[in-house]
Amino acid sequence: MTTEQYQESVDWLFVQAPNYQTDGLKAYKPGLDNITKLCAFFGNPQEKIRCIHIGGTNGKGSSSNMLASVLQEAGYKVGLYNSPHLIDFTERIKVNGKNCNKEFVYHFIQKLKTLPEDILPSFFEFTTIMAFEYFYRQQVDFAIIEVGLGGRLDSTNIIKPLAAAITNVQLDHQNILGNTIEEIAAEKAGIIKPNTPVISGEETDTVKNIIREKADREKAPFIDATMVQTDRVSDLKGNYQKKNIRVVLALIEELKKLNISVSKENIEKGLLHVHQNTGFIGRWFEFSKDPLTICDTGHNQAGLEYVFSQLNSIDKHKHVILGFVNDKNIDEVMALLPENSEFYFAKPSINRGRHPEDYENLLLEAKISYKIFDSVQEAYLSAKEQCTKEEMIFIGGSNFVVGEFLEKNLEISE
Repeated sequence: MTTEQYQESVDWLFVQAPNYQTDGLKAYKPGLDNITKLCAFFGNPQEKIRCIHIGGTNGKGSSSNMLASVLQEAGYKVGLYNSPHLIDFTERIKVNGKNCNKEFVYHFIQKLKTLPEDILPSFFEFTTIMAFEYFYRQQVDFAIIEVGLGGRLDSTNIIKPLAAAITNVQLDHQNILGNTIEEIAAEKAGIIKPNTPVISGEETDTVKNIIREKADREKAPFIDATMVQTDRVSDLKGNYQKKNIRVVLALIEELKKLNISVSKENIEKGLLHVHQNTGFIGRWFEFSKDPLTICDTGHNQAGLEYVFSQLNSIDKHKHVILGFVNDKNIDEVMALLPENSEFYFAKPSINRGRHPEDYENLLLEAKISYKIFDSVQEAYLSAKEQCTKEEMIFIGGSNFVVGEFLEKNLEISE
């Protein structure tokens, strides 16, 4: 297999299968019919691996990577399935921090081309079965599976995990999951399985009760992670990580009840070496110190509130690069923008990318200092030129903005 053959096969996958990340709602296929057929076609690999399921609106990626890091420190072989990828497709499927083998991806996609005509999977369904099969072949001790979107109808919900976690519930993807926080909570709680412990990181009583009631119906032990007292820290920065750490610690306690050995030292080292052990980036990621340049993939209202609040706590003038997708409610973002900043709005280079000219009326109403750019890289180069050593740059608003920025600049930085 050549590099060209690999890239051609991945390109084929993106073209053949509608991809929610790039194409939006038309690519979303709720329900488990397709993934059930797909898994059966490949011999149900998900039934041959021990899984841990992690859902929620924000914090899924951070929590799953923290848990993977801790289990790796304990000597286990750990599979990790996250989405979306920032730079390379293989980031979605990792074993002990190493991206999925490109040779495997290439040959697996060739098999996908032979699927029966009655199976018409989405891109995410394709990648989900690919992860299950890879983890089975790699004989992982544990596979940590991050929910793609929602929970109840998400294709990852075919698994029967050892334990599950719901980090929190916020308004996001209302056009799919429901218009109220209660409706969305019910969808997220759909990952709760009979007699399977579920950890909740949710702080709001209304939402917490919805998760608890679903757990009660399924006779599933309910663990409230907000009650966990800890002063542990992680190398994943961001004030919001304290909440994710509590979820991870509660998950570990449940795993220990299953005679899975994890020491205090494993936990301490695992939390402090997440980036090194898993390669996870994108959450309050320090790209450079001179000038201070931070990336964060927070993109819904709750995520941006956390991120912009932390930006406000830094006593520096800020150059803030933001970009959004078409279904983003820009009005919500305008109300949250950090202070002491000038803004660089750019269009993410995907089908769903929204050009700032489309919402410039809102920028004018906000009475902020801003410039508009056709690409994230143009915005970054402009901000870098303007930024002094005493100031800082922030890049965010979307996974795609951060991914585009890192793809262009990470190798240069390193």
